[in-house]
Amino acid sequence: MESGLLDKVGDNAVVRACVTQNELQELRDIWAPWNDETKKLFYYNYGDLPYLLDIKVDKYLFRAMTQFWNPAYSCFTFGKVDLVPTVEEYSALLRCPRFQTDRVYVKVPNVPSFVKKLMNVTGMSEQWVTARIKQKGEGKCIHWVNLRDLILAHPDAKKKVDVFALSIYGLVIFPKALRHIDEAVTDLFDRLVKWATPVPAILAETFRSLNVCRRAEITATPMRDDISEERWMTILQNLQEKDVEWKAPWMVPDEVLYRCGNFDWAPLLGVWKTVGYAPLLVLRQYELEQFVPATHGLAHSEFLYKGDNYKKRFREIADAWKQTHRMKKLIGCPMTTPEYSRWLSKKINDNIPRPSLEGIQSMEEHLRVIPSELEIIKQEFKRRNSELGKKIEQLEEEKMHLRLDIDVQKLEPEKLQKGKRKAEEDLEL
Repeated sequence: MESGLLDKVGDNAVVRACVTQNELQELRDIWAPWNDETKKLFYYNYGDLPYLLDIKVDKYLFRAMTQFWNPAYSCFTFGKVDLVPTVEEYSALLRCPRFQTDRVYVKVPNVPSFVKKLMNVTGMSEQWVTARIKQKGEGKCIHWVNLRDLILAHPDAKKKVDVFALSIYGLVIFPKALRHIDEAVTDLFDRLVKWATPVPAILAETFRSLNVCRRAEITATPMRDDISEERWMTILQNLQEKDVEWKAPWMVPDEVLYRCGNFDWAPLLGVWKTVGYAPLLVLRQYELEQFVPATHGLAHSEFLYKGDNYKKRFREIADAWKQTHRMKKLIGCPMTTPEYSRWLSKKINDNIPRPSLEGIQSMEEHLRVIPSELEIIKQEFKRRNSELGKKIEQLEEEKMHLRLDIDVQKLEPEKLQKGKRKAEEDLEL
């Protein structure tokens, strides 16, 4: 994952986003020689995070995709196709059974100090930690080199694993200042030891980064790759529904999150800000029928954790996550309703008009029309029964042809016998 370094230029406050990535080779070099026991300890506590170290980012594809990111709906809009990274996809990729699905990261007001949190993670003294904390801008951080040296020399295998995981979160998933781990990341990390899932916060950071890049002027570099940014733009602009594999084959969730509390969607609590997330926009990604989603207010859901005004909204969202709503993952197909097709054609990027309530079904009414498991079994039985009927007809037809072939074959000896007798009679003459 890459960090956007933002600059303001002159009085016009022109934002420039330079796509820059932390150097990950040192992390790979630490991970590679670890024995199986240490790696299993890491996987058990933190899931499949190390696989992120081997992912190569296509900068030109990234730049092209940001042009299709719609901040108002928090989704990619490629023509008539909406796609969104989902909580279920991220959970499947992270794959850590210790994390509790509904126990999400919440930035509580009375948290331990940065020094105390680093002491807990590293196992080092207050004096050691205090000497290595730096002030960068409005926040505090610690340099990666300090954590790297500690990982290499730490005698405690569990602490070594913890510090390595914190480094991945700070350098790869939540990068802010190059080669530094921000204090906000330690807030999240402090909650992981209490089995809180980091997935909503990671997804919030994805949306936040995409929002920044979409609104900024992304600095380009000379293009040397086989597929340029312009070529990716052409590919994405011409994307059709038939080109999309709606459900990733490795993602098999039993339930799908679709809202929290009284919100019509799910607000995501990130480490620096909250953003909106509407999974009902992309029901086809779960192989469910796509109807018109409730999105009013989604565009105004984003806010920073600054000042006194945010605390009330933050508490409201934190309470909403105590009452999550999920639908059962059922067998279906990625189809759309006629109303959705009309809604999609009128959808305006970066602007959400208040929907008319006249003649519109509520979300619950839409969800109630999703077939029950018994109805799906009946539909599947009818489908298979129909296929079986067609197969029987085909077999009957093949059987009839076989009978004709047998009758023809039976006639062959008689013809030969008649021919033989005629030949013998001709010889006697």
